Amino acid sequence: MPDNILNFSLADFFFNDNPDVLGAPSDFEEWMAHPAVRKGFSFFEQVLLEAPRVSTRILSNLDGREHRIINLTSYNYLGLSTHPEVIAASKAALDKYGLGSSGAPLLSGTLDIHVEFARRLAEFKGKEDCLLYSSGLGANVGAIQGIMRKGDYLIMDEKCHKSLVDGGTLSGAKMLFFAHNDLDNLQMMLEKAKGKRILVVVEGVYSMDGDLPKLPEILDLCEAYNAGSYIDEAHSTLIFGENGRGVAEHFGVEDRIGVSFGTLSKSFGGVGGFVCATKSLIRYLKGYSSAWNFSCAPSPAVTGGLMKALEVATRDSSLRDTLWANVSYLKKGLEGLGLDLGGSESHVIPIIIGPSGEKLMGYAGAMQKRGLFLQPVDFPAVPAHARRFRISVSSQLSREEMDETLTIIEDVIVKGAD
Repeated sequence: MPDNILNFSLADFFFNDNPDVLGAPSDFEEWMAHPAVRKGFSFFEQVLLEAPRVSTRILSNLDGREHRIINLTSYNYLGLSTHPEVIAASKAALDKYGLGSSGAPLLSGTLDIHVEFARRLAEFKGKEDCLLYSSGLGANVGAIQGIMRKGDYLIMDEKCHKSLVDGGTLSGAKMLFFAHNDLDNLQMMLEKAKGKRILVVVEGVYSMDGDLPKLPEILDLCEAYNAGSYIDEAHSTLIFGENGRGVAEHFGVEDRIGVSFGTLSKSFGGVGGFVCATKSLIRYLKGYSSAWNFSCAPSPAVTGGLMKALEVATRDSSLRDTLWANVSYLKKGLEGLGLDLGGSESHVIPIIIGPSGEKLMGYAGAMQKRGLFLQPVDFPAVPAHARRFRISVSSQLSREEMDETLTIIEDVIVKGAD
């Protein structure tokens, strides 16, 4: 391994030339054994000892000890994972249905609670029907794999989630990527695919940058080229729009969206995913979406909690209002520190550090020692020149916790304190 070992990343070890198909590349093992690399990876898979609240306890990989931390890495944006009504509904469903569905949806796993939750989600999203999946990633992979075929064109924003890319790979469709939010580049891709079956895919909130798609203009292009549209609202459902239906509602274009995807592990506080579309497409996916028809149906205990989470989040705007007030307060404080927040337009706020991985990891360790759990995001998850931290703002943050967060970030990142 060369002296510049810290210039390598996971992107350099994808291809495996080890003759043992079950062995990792030898240079990968050598890289992972380097003390600096081990230290970098120690930030990941740290064990939470309590629920993913803003204030929780962690078993730190850095020193092997338990610590009380301010948790700014959780997607539990509205605190629904631990909402008392949600917990009570989950317990009631557990008592009635048991722990698992114990069957694939087509054969024996569909329960009345699944049917009712899917109906409510379709109604919420303003679509004819809905398909529930046990996994958010599985929902994206399964929907794209079920819709697209060899000879079709799948055109995605270059910053779309890996699950969408994996779905495209499985489908055999030709995949084209347009520069992020670049309408001219999207039109070039549409011209290349002209005359073919085309699906254009964007996200509601881009998870590493916190910005939004140019959705009305993108839909104008889709309609001009007779292309279908698919929006991944993983980070925006229950948060954007007057009624919390997402970025499509925020822009007033819900009726122009072909497929609306959502995850149940973020704002909903549980686990799973869903796809809302026409009855015809949902009926078709039931026959061809492997992630749905070959997976066990979602846990009824979780489903019961999720159905209550939807009710709690939409009975009024209080949780969303508090979240956006916290976003405004934190952003103002971070901007006052002169930090680079990219183009964030949402509750996902990056703090872009730059090209130095050593600096990124050093800051992460110093902040965690001070009680702030803010995970480093390194290349290849983001460009090598834009390594960063990513704040996930929660409605549960108190003013005192936000002030403490800003003080720690100022001391460590701005002033360089250890």
